[in-house]
Amino acid sequence: MRYEVPQFIEIEDKIVGPLTWKQFLFTAGGIGGSLLLWLSLPKIIAIFFIVPVVVLSLALAFYKYNQRPFVLLLESWFYYTFGNKLYIWKKREKPFKEPSIQDEVEALVNPQPYVPKMSDSKLKDLSWALDIDRRNKGEVL
Repeated sequence: MRYEVPQFIEIEDKIVGPLTWKQFLFTAGGIGGSLLLWLSLPKIIAIFFIVPVVVLSLALAFYKYNQRPFVLLLESWFYYTFGNKLYIWKKREKPFKEPSIQDEVEALVNPQPYVPKMSDSKLKDLSWALDIDRRNKGEVL
């Protein structure tokens, strides 16, 4: 028994002429909003409000940013702007502590080897750490 496998399921169907249902709703909303502004405001003032409405409706219907619909860009912007922001890490300055005699005695009894900060690539850091480990064990390089 053969089954027909649907293809191109990510592509929306064209409902109204060359427009998908979402594109049709956005353009119809832009035209309706523009008509409402044109009829309710004086003509000179209405033009200044109609242009952004038309641009926004066309962007919502047709513009894609990074292969994603403009609606998702606006939604992400809205959530970022008006949503809570969680900051995990904030650097705090440690108060300066005078070294006491106890700290100096501890440093003399249990000396810690000087370990410089590692940088550059992870491979260099790893090879450096292995070399230091060999030197601490007494191996000759």
